[in-house]
Amino acid sequence: MNGPLIIGLTGSIGMGKSTVAAMFADEGVPVFDADAAVHELQKAGGALVPAIESAFPGTTGADGVDRKALGAAVFGDRDRLAKLESIIHPAVAEQRIAFLRDHADVDLVLFDIPLLFEKGGHKGVDCVVVVSSSYALQRERVLARPGMTAEKFDQIVALQMHDADKRALADHVIETGQSLEQTRHNVRDLVKKLRAGLA
Repeated sequence: MNGPLIIGLTGSIGMGKSTVAAMFADEGVPVFDADAAVHELQKAGGALVPAIESAFPGTTGADGVDRKALGAAVFGDRDRLAKLESIIHPAVAEQRIAFLRDHADVDLVLFDIPLLFEKGGHKGVDCVVVVSSSYALQRERVLARPGMTAEKFDQIVALQMHDADKRALADHVIETGQSLEQTRHNVRDLVKKLRAGLA
């Protein structure tokens, strides 16, 4: 195999994906965080700020993209959302290619991609890990976030593939409805198993 084994990490909102991604990093697996890449591209002086302002006037300012204004401009409008994605996705893909180039000599890398299945990203990875918990725990975690409402949570969940469908498509599932230590133990075991498979 040329280059590292690419793990795609995904999971619905509030499932603990960021926590699990950090655990993979602790095991020495370099992580490409798609959301962080988007933030980087949209901050003050970010590469995508002019294109986003041109497509959605009034959604950027001195600090780069005003995420609230941009969110309001595309929320619930599939065409406008598709237009925004056509600006963002190619730029993130370029960053992902650069990340792979920079880590060509490692055995494993992880792509942390929220909408991995929804956007077809699973086709570009070697194995898929889905982070999952019960719906009740997911809802409780998300509603505890600042500014989150039950209505907003329902809308976000409606846009994402159902958790059961993600689990069915996954190569591996990491449960997060348990102690952090147990989750960490499961991540460590999976990394060992994947490395053993490469040996």
